[in-house]
Amino acid sequence: MMVPVALMLLGALTAVVAPRMLARADWVEREPVVALWAWQCVVAGVLLCCALSMTFSAAAAWQAVRGQLFAPAPRDVVEAYALGSTPWAAVTAVALAAGGVWTAAMLTREIARARTRRAKRRAELVVRAPLLPGEEPGADRLVVLEGERPDAWWLPGAAPQLVITTAALHRLKGRQLDAVLAHEQGHAQARHDWLLHCSGALAVGFPQVPVFAAFRDEMHRLVELAADDVASRRFGRLTIALALVELNEHRGVFGPCPSTHAHVPQRVHRLLSARPRLTAGRRLRLTAAAALVPVVPLLIAFVPALRALG
Repeated sequence: MMVPVALMLLGALTAVVAPRMLARADWVEREPVVALWAWQCVVAGVLLCCALSMTFSAAAAWQAVRGQLFAPAPRDVVEAYALGSTPWAAVTAVALAAGGVWTAAMLTREIARARTRRAKRRAELVVRAPLLPGEEPGADRLVVLEGERPDAWWLPGAAPQLVITTAALHRLKGRQLDAVLAHEQGHAQARHDWLLHCSGALAVGFPQVPVFAAFRDEMHRLVELAADDVASRRFGRLTIALALVELNEHRGVFGPCPSTHAHVPQRVHRLLSARPRLTAGRRLRLTAAAALVPVVPLLIAFVPALRALG
């Protein structure tokens, strides 16, 4: 019965230590894509620890589960796990299974809410930008709205569209508009909306778990940095930085008082500081190291079986 306990301890250790290590790392803002991958691996490792611990706890509590789980395994392998029935095995299995069901329910609710918001925005878009005679819905990927405030956003879906206001067109100069388009297309191509849905579902479903709250906050920040990099590689850091200033200056985000868009000045400073990227070798090493996080629980789960098989 040591395997379920070891997996739970590993999951708790990963949930506590990994976010702190990522928060202190000096490469996160320089390589947001690698940081996104690292965060996904951390959360996947925590969830995998819980799933494997649930499986082995259920096998220890109920003979029927044990028979299905170890049906093709030799007797020596079954004995290596020492899955004796204990009072807390069933409780642990049921609690973790309930957590898995709750996670799926929260993700379903998050996706349903996102679709509802998307449908509402598309309905508003039809009212504010009605189709002309002979124009097919969804035919244009760029929609211009009359608006006094400069703004631009990507509307995902089966027919994704970039929406931009006339005020933004008046303020954006030269290639700044192209940079904004590239930024929003970077979100769409990387499917950042799915990252936001998953992180939001975990944070809302388990508000008392700090790693999930940190995961959500970092996803919102890092996807913007990654999209900024997509635009800056095509049109330059200064261009996208000036575009961010033009689109957000009216919100007062560059003043002394904090606002809901307080991350925008940090993004502009990051673009203007132009810190060099990491070398390809270091990016590869960081990616491989992050990939090991969800691999370790699998190794712990299979070590007794591998030892038994010699």
